[in-house]
Amino acid sequence: MGCATCSNNKDGTPSGCGNNGHCLTGGCNKKNTFDWLSNLDIHDPTSYNIVEVSFKKGARKDFFKIENGSYDTGDFVVVDTGSGYDIGKISLSGELVRLQTKKKKIPKDRIFRRVIRRANDRDIEKLNDARNQEKEILVKSRVIVNTLDLNMKIGDIEFQGDKRKVTFFYTAEGRVDFRELVRNYAKEFRVKIEMRQIGSRQESARIGGIGSCGRELCCSTWLSDFRSVSTAAARYQNIAINQTKLSGQCGRLKCCLNYELDTYMEALSTFPKKADYLKTEKGEAHLIKMDIFKGIMYYAYTDPKMRGPMVAMPKERAAEIKAMNKRKEYPEDLLAEPMFEEVDEEINFADVTGQIELPALKKKKKRRNKNRKPQGKGNYKGKSNRTDKKPSGKSSNKSNSNQENKSNNKPSNKSNNKSNNKSNKPSDRKKDINRDNRKPSNKKQHPKKQGDGQQRKSDRPDTQKKKDIDHSDEW
Repeated sequence: MGCATCSNNKDGTPSGCGNNGHCLTGGCNKKNTFDWLSNLDIHDPTSYNIVEVSFKKGARKDFFKIENGSYDTGDFVVVDTGSGYDIGKISLSGELVRLQTKKKKIPKDRIFRRVIRRANDRDIEKLNDARNQEKEILVKSRVIVNTLDLNMKIGDIEFQGDKRKVTFFYTAEGRVDFRELVRNYAKEFRVKIEMRQIGSRQESARIGGIGSCGRELCCSTWLSDFRSVSTAAARYQNIAINQTKLSGQCGRLKCCLNYELDTYMEALSTFPKKADYLKTEKGEAHLIKMDIFKGIMYYAYTDPKMRGPMVAMPKERAAEIKAMNKRKEYPEDLLAEPMFEEVDEEINFADVTGQIELPALKKKKKRRNKNRKPQGKGNYKGKSNRTDKKPSGKSSNKSNSNQENKSNNKPSNKSNNKSNNKSNKPSDRKKDINRDNRKPSNKKQHPKKQGDGQQRKSDRPDTQKKKDIDHSDEW
């Protein structure tokens, strides 16, 4: 993020000031003031010789006296600080400075330091160099605090324009003995050291940030005076006492709790006092809640037998019942007349026969899975149901034996029988010889036609290899 005054990188993109979005509302200035008289081409006969100068983009402001020359709003000037010189920007000039001094209650007999001259390019370059070193020095200063084990927090630092002095802003719960800390700082940074203790709200105002509402913090943009905030402000506004929701970035109660407090106090003044309990003939009722701006109070009966929905009644009715109770008179009910009339609406069902037609359901045709294996004993298209994987366990042994029995009932090729007979034992060979010497059957054998052998071969099931089936126990 960058504005017109920010420098650009080599690519032409703005480098930005890293001010967490203050460019949108303050023009690179946190607590910005708009000098609307400076844009008017009007001669001011009663010119005011005091100007307001802001340092470090509005983090700190002070008033200085002009002795010679004329300066306009927005000029960078070199001012006297008593221990050197500093460089700042004129934020207000002329008659508006007189009004600003009255607002901040600055006495007229105060001695103001003087403006030396207008800042040149060398002064601006020296100031930017000092601002770039602040982040590195802040990290080192926090490390030194941790090594000394001090109960304090370094929130921000500010270099003087001539780079001869550094001001450390810190927060602490009590008094801290930082004499040894100052010696270590002077030895490390080789500059004059100034320690300034600030509160947690001043720290958040210097650093800046985004609040829970989504906007920039009020203390870093326009809020200059910090008023005390108590939990009573939340109670008057009917806000739940939740520490995480009521505390701001500084860890204290939010300053915005006081913004609408006067409006709530004015509205609460019209409600009856000490009307938490009201007595009727039905029983005693106690206050549950109330809508402050609508003027409605919600009551419920304390008797468990009479428990029911809350009764909403106007504040005038509550004041009337309270006055009746003082005279020891009790109304029949909290409400003389119902505040909201209940309207019973009859629900009629319309006949929509023939007006609405539901679309017919389309049944999806089941597609046959081609990869699905056929069920049953036989094979399909010459493919066997047996898998090449070896079965494991008892169940697999049973299935193996069943498959072997089935395969024994089926005819096998002669070539396979010959190869199997060779691997059989001698006792098995004798059985095979006896089988070959049997008498031929009387059945007539029809001569084979051409092409029948090929068809029968294709119809026959595929035979397994020797490794898959062991035919040693066939017979």
